[in-house]
Amino acid sequence: MTRRRGFWSNVAAVAYRESLVVRHDKAFVGIVLVQPVMMLILFGVALSNRPANVPWAVLDRSQSALSRRLVSEVLTTGYVRPPVLVQSYDAGWRLLREEEATMLLVIPRDFRRDVERGGRARVQLLLDGSDPLTAARLGAYVGRVATHFETGRVARRLRETAERPIDVRQRFWFNPTLDDHQFFLAALAGMLLTNLCLSATSLSIVGERESGTYEQMLALPTSSTEIVLGKLVPYVVVSYAVTLFATIASGLVFGYWPTGSWLALLGVTLPFVLASLAIGALTSALAQNSVQAVFITVFFIMPSFVLSGVMFPYQFMPHGIREIGGLLPLRWYQIALRRIIDRGAGFGDVLVPFAVLSVLFLALVAVTRWRMRPRLG
Repeated sequence: MTRRRGFWSNVAAVAYRESLVVRHDKAFVGIVLVQPVMMLILFGVALSNRPANVPWAVLDRSQSALSRRLVSEVLTTGYVRPPVLVQSYDAGWRLLREEEATMLLVIPRDFRRDVERGGRARVQLLLDGSDPLTAARLGAYVGRVATHFETGRVARRLRETAERPIDVRQRFWFNPTLDDHQFFLAALAGMLLTNLCLSATSLSIVGERESGTYEQMLALPTSSTEIVLGKLVPYVVVSYAVTLFATIASGLVFGYWPTGSWLALLGVTLPFVLASLAIGALTSALAQNSVQAVFITVFFIMPSFVLSGVMFPYQFMPHGIREIGGLLPLRWYQIALRRIIDRGAGFGDVLVPFAVLSVLFLALVAVTRWRMRPRLG
Protein backbone atom coordinates (compact mmCIF):
# COMPACT_ATOMS: atom_id res chain seq x y z
CA MET A 1 0.00 0.00 0.00
CA THR A 2 2.84 2.37 0.89
CA ARG A 3 4.65 1.66 -2.38
CA ARG A 4 1.46 2.26 -4.39
CA ARG A 5 0.80 5.53 -2.55
CA GLY A 6 4.38 6.63 -3.21
CA PHE A 7 4.05 5.76 -6.90
CA TRP A 8 1.01 7.97 -7.41
CA SER A 9 2.58 10.69 -5.31
CA ASN A 10 5.58 10.75 -7.61
CA VAL A 11 3.35 10.82 -10.69
CA ALA A 12 1.41 13.76 -9.23
CA ALA A 13 4.63 15.63 -8.46
CA VAL A 14 5.95 15.20 -11.99
CA ALA A 15 2.56 16.19 -13.45
CA TYR A 16 2.52 19.32 -11.27
CA ARG A 17 6.00 20.28 -12.42
CA GLU A 18 5.09 19.72 -16.08
CA SER A 19 1.92 21.78 -15.61
CA LEU A 20 4.02 24.70 -14.38
CA VAL A 21 6.25 24.41 -17.46
CA VAL A 22 3.26 24.33 -19.81
CA ARG A 23 1.58 27.24 -18.04
CA HIS A 24 4.63 29.45 -18.52
CA ASP A 25 5.04 28.45 -22.18
CA LYS A 26 3.09 31.36 -23.65
CA ALA A 27 3.53 30.27 -27.25
CA PHE A 28 2.15 26.80 -26.54
CA VAL A 29 -0.81 28.13 -24.55
CA GLY A 30 -1.54 30.70 -27.24
CA ILE A 31 -1.65 28.14 -30.03
CA VAL A 32 -3.80 25.76 -27.96
CA LEU A 33 -6.32 28.56 -27.41
CA VAL A 34 -6.25 30.03 -30.91
CA GLN A 35 -6.40 26.82 -32.96
CA PRO A 36 -9.89 25.67 -31.79
CA VAL A 37 -11.28 29.15 -32.45
CA MET A 38 -9.71 29.20 -35.90
CA MET A 39 -11.05 25.76 -36.81
CA LEU A 40 -14.51 26.67 -35.48
CA ILE A 41 -14.59 29.71 -37.78
CA LEU A 42 -13.28 27.77 -40.76
CA PHE A 43 -15.70 24.85 -40.53
CA GLY A 44 -18.62 26.94 -39.26
CA VAL A 45 -18.37 29.94 -41.58
CA ALA A 46 -15.79 29.65 -44.33
CA LEU A 47 -16.33 26.15 -45.71
CA SER A 48 -19.36 25.17 -47.71
CA ASN A 49 -20.08 22.99 -50.72
CA ARG A 50 -22.91 25.29 -51.68
CA PRO A 51 -21.98 27.28 -54.81
CA ALA A 52 -21.66 31.03 -54.34
CA ASN A 53 -20.27 33.87 -56.44
CA VAL A 54 -19.85 31.47 -59.35
CA PRO A 55 -18.37 33.16 -62.45
CA TRP A 56 -20.17 32.26 -65.66
CA ALA A 57 -20.60 33.39 -69.23
CA VAL A 58 -23.49 33.64 -71.67
CA LEU A 59 -23.46 33.34 -75.44
CA ASP A 60 -26.89 34.72 -76.37
CA ARG A 61 -27.48 34.20 -80.07
CA SER A 62 -31.20 34.80 -79.70
CA GLN A 63 -30.93 38.36 -78.34
CA SER A 64 -34.61 38.28 -77.36
CA ALA A 65 -36.60 39.23 -74.29
CA LEU A 66 -37.13 35.54 -73.50
CA SER A 67 -33.42 34.76 -73.61
CA ARG A 68 -32.66 37.73 -71.36
CA ARG A 69 -35.34 36.55 -68.97
CA LEU A 70 -33.78 33.09 -68.82
CA VAL A 71 -30.41 34.62 -67.95
CA SER A 72 -32.09 36.81 -65.34
CA GLU A 73 -33.78 33.83 -63.69
CA VAL A 74 -30.50 31.96 -63.45
CA LEU A 75 -28.98 35.08 -61.89
CA THR A 76 -31.76 35.36 -59.31
CA THR A 77 -30.90 31.93 -57.88
CA GLY A 78 -28.22 33.77 -55.90
CA TYR A 79 -25.49 31.26 -56.75
CA VAL A 80 -23.85 33.13 -59.61
CA ARG A 81 -22.34 36.50 -60.35
CA PRO A 82 -23.57 38.74 -63.17
CA PRO A 83 -22.58 36.89 -66.34
CA VAL A 84 -19.88 37.77 -68.81
CA LEU A 85 -21.47 38.22 -72.23
CA VAL A 86 -19.38 36.69 -75.00
CA GLN A 87 -19.79 37.02 -78.74
CA SER A 88 -18.42 33.67 -79.85
CA TYR A 89 -18.14 30.07 -78.77
CA ASP A 90 -14.36 30.29 -78.77
CA ALA A 91 -14.43 33.27 -76.40
CA GLY A 92 -16.60 31.34 -73.94
CA TRP A 93 -14.38 28.27 -74.20
CA ARG A 94 -11.35 30.44 -73.46
CA LEU A 95 -13.00 31.70 -70.26
CA LEU A 96 -13.65 28.12 -69.17
CA ARG A 97 -10.11 27.05 -69.90
CA GLU A 98 -8.59 30.01 -68.02
CA GLU A 99 -10.91 29.45 -65.02
CA GLU A 100 -12.56 32.83 -65.48
CA ALA A 101 -15.91 31.08 -65.87
CA THR A 102 -17.27 27.89 -64.34
CA MET A 103 -20.09 27.45 -66.84
CA LEU A 104 -21.09 28.74 -70.26
CA LEU A 105 -24.75 29.01 -71.25
CA VAL A 106 -25.29 28.96 -75.01
CA ILE A 107 -28.72 30.16 -76.18
CA PRO A 108 -29.44 29.39 -79.88
CA ARG A 109 -30.94 31.81 -82.42
CA ASP A 110 -34.24 29.90 -82.58
CA PHE A 111 -34.80 29.98 -78.83
CA ARG A 112 -37.64 32.54 -78.88
CA ARG A 113 -39.43 30.87 -81.81
CA ASP A 114 -39.28 27.42 -80.21
CA VAL A 115 -40.58 28.65 -76.87
CA GLU A 116 -43.44 30.70 -78.35
CA ARG A 117 -44.53 27.87 -80.63
CA GLY A 118 -44.71 25.52 -77.70
CA GLY A 119 -41.81 23.37 -78.81
CA ARG A 120 -38.98 22.30 -76.56
CA ALA A 121 -36.31 24.95 -76.88
CA ARG A 122 -32.80 23.63 -76.47
CA VAL A 123 -29.94 25.42 -74.78
CA GLN A 124 -26.41 24.19 -74.21
CA LEU A 125 -24.68 24.36 -70.84
CA LEU A 126 -20.94 23.78 -70.76
CA LEU A 127 -19.57 23.15 -67.24
CA ASP A 128 -16.10 22.95 -65.76
CA GLY A 129 -16.04 19.38 -64.47
CA SER A 130 -12.67 19.64 -62.71
CA ASP A 131 -14.69 20.17 -59.51
CA PRO A 132 -17.32 17.43 -59.91
CA LEU A 133 -19.55 18.40 -56.98
CA THR A 134 -19.82 22.03 -58.04
CA ALA A 135 -20.45 21.13 -61.68
CA ALA A 136 -23.23 18.70 -60.79
CA ARG A 137 -24.92 21.21 -58.50
CA LEU A 138 -24.75 24.05 -60.99
CA GLY A 139 -26.18 21.81 -63.68
CA ALA A 140 -29.05 20.89 -61.37
CA TYR A 141 -29.75 24.55 -60.52
CA VAL A 142 -29.88 25.61 -64.17
CA GLY A 143 -32.05 22.58 -64.97
CA ARG A 144 -34.46 23.62 -62.22
CA VAL A 145 -34.71 27.11 -63.68
CA ALA A 146 -35.41 25.63 -67.11
CA THR A 147 -38.11 23.37 -65.67
CA HIS A 148 -40.03 26.28 -64.18
CA PHE A 149 -39.50 28.66 -67.09
CA GLU A 150 -43.01 29.55 -68.31
CA THR A 151 -44.43 32.21 -70.61
CA GLY A 152 -48.08 33.16 -71.03
CA ARG A 153 -50.18 30.71 -73.01
CA VAL A 154 -47.25 28.35 -73.27
CA ALA A 155 -47.45 27.92 -69.50
CA ARG A 156 -51.03 26.64 -69.73
CA ARG A 157 -50.13 24.07 -72.36
CA LEU A 158 -47.09 22.97 -70.34
CA ARG A 159 -49.20 22.46 -67.23
CA GLU A 160 -51.57 20.29 -69.23
CA THR A 161 -48.86 18.16 -70.81
CA ALA A 162 -46.31 18.35 -67.98
CA GLU A 163 -43.71 18.94 -70.66
CA ARG A 164 -40.50 20.71 -69.84
CA PRO A 165 -40.27 24.02 -71.80
CA ILE A 166 -36.49 24.11 -72.12
CA ASP A 167 -34.20 21.18 -72.73
CA VAL A 168 -30.78 21.87 -71.16
CA ARG A 169 -28.07 19.88 -72.88
CA GLN A 170 -25.19 19.64 -70.41
CA ARG A 171 -21.58 18.88 -71.27
CA PHE A 172 -18.73 18.64 -68.79
CA TRP A 173 -15.23 19.69 -69.76
CA PHE A 174 -11.87 18.67 -68.21
CA ASN A 175 -13.56 15.81 -66.32
CA PRO A 176 -16.35 14.41 -68.51
CA THR A 177 -17.25 11.57 -66.11
CA LEU A 178 -17.22 13.81 -63.00
CA ASP A 179 -14.74 11.49 -61.31
CA ASP A 180 -14.16 12.72 -57.73
CA HIS A 181 -10.72 11.10 -57.62
CA GLN A 182 -9.48 13.40 -60.36
CA PHE A 183 -10.23 16.47 -58.24
CA PHE A 184 -8.08 15.25 -55.36
CA LEU A 185 -5.33 13.62 -57.43
CA ALA A 186 -4.69 16.88 -59.27
CA ALA A 187 -3.62 18.51 -56.00
CA LEU A 188 -1.97 15.46 -54.42
CA ALA A 189 1.58 16.72 -55.01
CA GLY A 190 0.70 20.05 -53.38
CA MET A 191 -0.61 18.41 -50.22
CA LEU A 192 2.37 16.06 -49.93
CA LEU A 193 4.89 18.85 -50.45
CA THR A 194 3.17 21.16 -47.96
CA ASN A 195 3.34 18.52 -45.27
CA LEU A 196 6.93 17.59 -46.14
CA CYS A 197 8.38 21.09 -46.48
CA LEU A 198 6.82 22.58 -43.37
CA SER A 199 7.59 19.58 -41.20
CA ALA A 200 11.15 19.12 -42.45
CA THR A 201 12.40 22.67 -41.99
CA SER A 202 10.38 23.71 -38.94
CA LEU A 203 12.85 21.89 -36.68
CA SER A 204 16.03 22.87 -38.50
CA ILE A 205 17.13 26.06 -36.73
CA VAL A 206 15.51 25.27 -33.40
CA GLY A 207 17.11 21.81 -33.60
CA GLU A 208 20.53 23.43 -34.00
CA ARG A 209 19.83 25.53 -30.93
CA GLU A 210 18.70 22.60 -28.80
CA SER A 211 21.61 20.36 -29.84
CA GLY A 212 24.17 23.04 -29.07
CA THR A 213 25.48 23.39 -32.64
CA TYR A 214 23.83 26.76 -33.25
CA GLU A 215 26.93 28.64 -32.09
CA GLN A 216 29.13 26.58 -34.39
CA MET A 217 26.90 27.56 -37.29
CA LEU A 218 27.21 31.22 -36.31
CA ALA A 219 30.98 30.92 -36.34
CA LEU A 220 30.93 30.12 -40.05
CA PRO A 221 31.66 33.04 -42.44
CA THR A 222 28.04 33.07 -43.63
CA SER A 223 25.18 35.55 -43.49
CA SER A 224 21.71 34.78 -42.18
CA THR A 225 20.36 34.64 -45.74
CA GLU A 226 23.03 32.13 -46.75
CA ILE A 227 22.24 29.98 -43.73
CA VAL A 228 18.51 29.97 -44.53
CA LEU A 229 19.04 29.15 -48.22
CA GLY A 230 21.63 26.50 -47.40
CA LYS A 231 19.16 24.72 -45.13
CA LEU A 232 16.48 24.76 -47.85
CA VAL A 233 18.47 23.40 -50.81
CA PRO A 234 18.66 19.68 -49.78
CA TYR A 235 14.92 19.54 -49.28
CA VAL A 236 14.30 20.92 -52.79
CA VAL A 237 15.79 17.73 -54.27
CA VAL A 238 13.63 15.56 -52.01
CA SER A 239 10.55 17.63 -52.93
CA TYR A 240 11.10 17.07 -56.64
CA ALA A 241 11.38 13.34 -56.02
CA VAL A 242 8.04 13.44 -54.16
CA THR A 243 6.44 15.48 -56.97
CA LEU A 244 7.54 13.00 -59.63
CA PHE A 245 6.39 10.07 -57.53
CA ALA A 246 2.91 11.57 -56.96
CA THR A 247 2.50 12.47 -60.64
CA ILE A 248 3.82 9.24 -62.13
CA ALA A 249 2.02 7.05 -59.57
CA SER A 250 -1.29 8.76 -60.38
CA GLY A 251 -0.69 7.99 -64.04
CA LEU A 252 0.41 4.39 -63.62
CA VAL A 253 -2.18 3.39 -61.04
CA PHE A 254 -5.20 5.49 -62.05
CA GLY A 255 -4.36 6.46 -65.62
CA TYR A 256 -4.49 10.13 -64.69
CA TRP A 257 -1.61 11.83 -66.51
CA PRO A 258 -0.98 15.57 -66.88
CA THR A 259 -2.41 16.90 -70.14
CA GLY A 260 -0.20 20.00 -70.07
CA SER A 261 3.51 20.76 -70.06
CA TRP A 262 5.77 18.75 -67.77
CA LEU A 263 8.32 21.56 -67.91
CA ALA A 264 5.69 23.99 -66.63
CA LEU A 265 4.84 21.54 -63.83
CA LEU A 266 8.47 21.23 -62.75
CA GLY A 267 9.08 24.95 -63.17
CA VAL A 268 6.21 26.16 -60.99
CA THR A 269 7.09 23.54 -58.37
CA LEU A 270 10.38 25.29 -57.53
CA PRO A 271 9.00 28.58 -56.12
CA PHE A 272 6.25 26.67 -54.30
CA VAL A 273 8.74 24.34 -52.62
CA LEU A 274 11.00 27.26 -51.70
CA ALA A 275 8.09 29.27 -50.29
CA SER A 276 6.84 26.31 -48.26
CA LEU A 277 10.34 25.56 -46.97
CA ALA A 278 10.72 29.24 -46.07
CA ILE A 279 7.57 29.02 -43.92
CA GLY A 280 9.14 26.10 -42.08
CA ALA A 281 12.39 28.03 -41.62
CA LEU A 282 10.47 31.04 -40.29
CA THR A 283 8.61 28.76 -37.90
CA SER A 284 11.92 27.38 -36.68
CA ALA A 285 13.28 30.90 -36.18
CA LEU A 286 10.19 31.97 -34.22
CA ALA A 287 9.98 28.89 -31.97
CA GLN A 288 11.90 28.64 -28.72
CA ASN A 289 11.90 24.85 -28.70
CA SER A 290 10.91 21.89 -30.84
CA VAL A 291 7.48 21.54 -29.19
CA GLN A 292 6.55 25.08 -30.19
CA ALA A 293 7.89 24.46 -33.69
CA VAL A 294 5.65 21.40 -34.12
CA PHE A 295 2.54 23.23 -32.93
CA ILE A 296 3.20 26.25 -35.14
CA THR A 297 3.73 23.92 -38.11
CA VAL A 298 0.38 22.23 -37.54
CA PHE A 299 -1.11 25.70 -37.24
CA PHE A 300 0.04 26.36 -40.82
CA ILE A 301 -0.58 22.94 -42.39
CA MET A 302 -4.28 22.59 -41.57
CA PRO A 303 -5.33 26.06 -42.80
CA SER A 304 -3.26 25.46 -45.93
CA PHE A 305 -5.31 22.37 -46.76
CA VAL A 306 -8.61 24.04 -45.89
CA LEU A 307 -8.19 27.52 -47.40
CA SER A 308 -6.12 26.73 -50.47
CA GLY A 309 -8.79 24.97 -52.52
CA VAL A 310 -7.32 21.47 -52.55
CA MET A 311 -10.24 20.11 -50.51
CA PHE A 312 -12.97 22.74 -50.98
CA PRO A 313 -13.37 25.26 -53.82
CA TYR A 314 -11.88 28.51 -52.55
CA GLN A 315 -14.18 30.51 -54.85
CA PHE A 316 -17.13 29.71 -52.57
CA MET A 317 -15.49 31.08 -49.42
CA PRO A 318 -16.66 34.46 -48.10
CA HIS A 319 -14.57 37.53 -48.80
CA GLY A 320 -11.93 38.11 -46.17
CA ILE A 321 -11.29 34.44 -45.57
CA ARG A 322 -10.76 33.89 -49.29
CA GLU A 323 -8.11 36.64 -49.33
CA ILE A 324 -6.36 35.12 -46.30
CA GLY A 325 -6.05 31.88 -48.25
CA GLY A 326 -4.31 33.84 -51.01
CA LEU A 327 -1.35 34.34 -48.66
CA LEU A 328 -0.71 30.60 -48.55
CA PRO A 329 1.61 29.08 -51.17
CA LEU A 330 -0.61 26.02 -51.62
CA ARG A 331 -3.45 28.20 -52.98
CA TRP A 332 -1.39 29.27 -55.99
CA TYR A 333 0.30 25.93 -56.52
CA GLN A 334 -2.98 24.04 -56.68
CA ILE A 335 -4.26 26.58 -59.22
CA ALA A 336 -1.19 25.90 -61.35
CA LEU A 337 -1.50 22.14 -60.88
CA ARG A 338 -5.13 22.05 -61.99
CA ARG A 339 -4.38 24.20 -65.02
CA ILE A 340 -1.48 22.03 -66.12
CA ILE A 341 -2.94 18.61 -65.27
CA ASP A 342 -6.60 19.16 -66.14
CA ARG A 343 -6.55 21.93 -68.75
CA GLY A 344 -3.39 21.19 -70.69
CA ALA A 345 -1.74 24.49 -69.76
CA GLY A 346 1.80 25.54 -70.60
CA PHE A 347 4.20 27.76 -68.71
CA GLY A 348 2.59 30.93 -70.04
CA ASP A 349 -0.72 29.92 -68.44
CA VAL A 350 0.81 29.64 -64.95
CA LEU A 351 2.92 32.81 -64.96
CA VAL A 352 0.72 34.49 -62.37
CA PRO A 353 0.96 31.63 -59.82
CA PHE A 354 4.71 31.40 -60.55
CA ALA A 355 5.18 35.13 -59.89
CA VAL A 356 3.08 35.14 -56.71
CA LEU A 357 4.92 32.12 -55.30
CA SER A 358 8.26 33.78 -56.06
CA VAL A 359 7.21 36.97 -54.26
CA LEU A 360 5.99 34.94 -51.27
CA PHE A 361 9.32 33.13 -51.10
CA LEU A 362 11.36 36.35 -51.19
CA ALA A 363 9.13 37.96 -48.55
CA LEU A 364 9.40 34.94 -46.24
CA VAL A 365 13.20 34.81 -46.59
CA ALA A 366 13.38 38.52 -45.77
CA VAL A 367 11.24 38.07 -42.65
CA THR A 368 13.25 35.02 -41.54
CA ARG A 369 16.51 36.90 -42.07
CA TRP A 370 15.17 39.82 -40.04
CA ARG A 371 14.06 37.46 -37.27
CA MET A 372 17.46 35.72 -37.15
CA ARG A 373 19.59 38.87 -37.31
CA PRO A 374 19.49 39.72 -33.58
CA ARG A 375 20.36 36.12 -32.71
CA LEU A 376 23.23 36.02 -35.17
CA GLY A 377 24.76 39.11 -33.62
